[in-house]
Parts: sequence; structure tokens; C-alpha cells
Amino acid sequence: MKVMIVVTHLLGTGHLSRALTLGRAFSQKQHQVFVVSGGMPAPQLDTTGLTLFGLPPLRSDGTHFTRLLDQYSEVADLNYMDARTEALEKALISFQPDVLITELFPFGRRALTAEFLNVLSAARALTKPPIILASIRDILAPPSKPSKAERTDEIIGQFYDAVLVHSEPSITQLSVSWPVSDLLARRLRYTGFVAPNSPEPHPDGLGTGEILVSAGGGSVGQPIFHAAIEAARKMQGHRWRLLVGGQDAPARIAHLTELAEGAPVTIESVRPDFRQMLPLAAASVSMCGYNTAMDLLQTGVPAVLIPFDDGNEVEQTLRARSLAHQSGFATVANSDLNAQTLAKAVKTVLSNKRRAKMTHGVDGANKSVEISEEIWKAKQ
Repeated sequence: MKVMIVVTHLLGTGHLSRALTLGRAFSQKQHQVFVVSGGMPAPQLDTTGLTLFGLPPLRSDGTHFTRLLDQYSEVADLNYMDARTEALEKALISFQPDVLITELFPFGRRALTAEFLNVLSAARALTKPPIILASIRDILAPPSKPSKAERTDEIIGQFYDAVLVHSEPSITQLSVSWPVSDLLARRLRYTGFVAPNSPEPHPDGLGTGEILVSAGGGSVGQPIFHAAIEAARKMQGHRWRLLVGGQDAPARIAHLTELAEGAPVTIESVRPDFRQMLPLAAASVSMCGYNTAMDLLQTGVPAVLIPFDDGNEVEQTLRARSLAHQSGFATVANSDLNAQTLAKAVKTVLSNKRRAKMTHGVDGANKSVEISEEIWKAKQ
């Protein structure tokens, strides 16, 4: 099959990372995969076996997801958005997919509704229309009013063959965060969690005994890094390593390095071998995005979760609550975050029994391929 995945990450890189994991699973089953990314470049992510095409990139203005900025941090005007819409349609027509997957839409990315609806309509108009699937994580941002859920149902009913829910229903059902109508329920296909293979420990031993601090690919994690530097001063027996991502990482690293003078802290850019460092680490400090949660569960590393909650976001808080009952997890709310609370939480998880690595329910990428193949063959 020819598989086209359309994804736009606006803040961190989690959405793109999950889409690429999904794409690699299709590629490993000998399908041709074309990923269209509408977010900022993320060269640290693995694109093995895929063709990656970039639209004119967008990012959100912090947590203001309706205020979209271009690569020069200017507000994206109508001409810029039209150029994206045209480029996406041309990519579709050129590739002629058998399977079209939209990541998150129509459950989110409402600011990009015009370009998504245009490509969906263009797909249905092809001589040989593809099957159309939505790809969504375990927990969504709940709709702020009923009309948003109703509009989502309308789009699903008009265009989509199925909705791939990347969760284990025995752990988290979509209804926890989204109203599931009868129409939507008929299209839901639970895949299990989408995650890369469990990482092997780093061959060079990097990360051994360290407290690894990561905070996504944007500036919203800066308060976590500030608290980590001061917490490190209070816990002199451990080396802390801060991994800083985003377009402005060099400037932020320089600022943090100045703040960390004399503290047992290493500060550097995000690393492609980060997952291999986790099994050797003493503990992890991070937000609680989907991909991060999978990494923590698969490696069993003790973890302090600081769920992202700016702009009335609740997704990460709900996910952190679902993890907090397990050994080796602690949660610190952003409103309570400081050196004292972070150091206390790290000491707590270090004292807990190290939990077992999760090995079941994380084959969602391969299950997604199987479901897609099944639906496509049924339509031939």
C-alpha cells in the first residue's frame, strides 16, 4: 500500500514523533510511506524508511494554538496558509495514496481545518480514493463546548473509514476525555499504545546514575530546567543532565549554563540517543506527553512528572494521574514547582522500588498497520 500521513506539531515534537513511529511500522511491512509535516523541522527524529515532506512550517504562539506563527515568528497570513493548503493538495495528487491518515484532526488542529478539509475532499475526488483514517492518542483535549464534538462527528461521518485510538481500552478509553457518540463508537479501533521498540541501554553507558531532565521541544519547559538546576544544588550526590530542545535551544542553553555555574549539572541539546540513556538513569524529570509516558513505562526508570497545563490544557494532567498510582512515579504541579518540591519528589521516586518495564500493550504501531491493511483489503 501507499500510505500518506499528515501531521502538524505546533508546540513540542510529540505528534510528529508518534506519526513517524507509525510510519516506520508501515515501512517495515514493505508499504511505501510518505509523511507530510506541517510543523517546524525536527532533524533529531528518526525518519528511517520514510519520505518526509515539509509544508511551509507553523508553530503556535506558546499555548495560543489559534495564533499561528511562520518560521520567522511572524503571524502566518492568508497567503502563507493558502500556500500550505495548495502544497498539501499537490502532494496528495502526486503520491496517490491507498491510505490517508490524519494525525489528531478532526479532534484537534481546528485552526488548520481549511487545509485538512481541502485535502480530505481532494482525496475523495481521486479516481481511486484512499481509505481515510484518523490517528489519535489515548487522551485528547476535551471539547470546550458540545458543538465542537458535533462538528467532529460530522467530519468523521463524511470522510473517515475509522479512527485509530492509540491506547489500551483496559487502561484508558477515549470516553475519559472525549464524548463518544454512537456514530463515533462504530468507527473506533483501539490499537494499543504506539511506541518504538524498548530501548537497549546506551552502549557507552551514557546516562548512568544521572537524573535526566527533558521538557519537550519548546520554551514551555524552561521553568522545569530552572527548578532542576536549583534542585541539583540540593542533591550534590547526583549528576543532573538537562536536554534542551527547540529552535532557540542555543540561546536557552547559554542562559541555563550561566545559571548553573557550580552546580552538578550538564546542559546540552536534545539527543537522538536519549531513550538509550533512560534505562541507565537514576531518575527522569519531564512533562507527561504521550511519547514521554511510553518511554518511562518501557524503561521502568523512576520518574517525576510535571504535566503541561498552560492554556487550560488537561491532557497531560489526566495522563499523569493515571500513572501516579504505580511505583516510581511522582507528580509535581506547575503551580507548585520549585527547587524544594522537585528535589523532594526526586528523592521519593529514588527511594521507591523500581517498577518492572512494560512489555505488553505497546505494539500499537504494528496493530495500526494490520487494521489499515484489513480495511483497505475489504474495499478492494
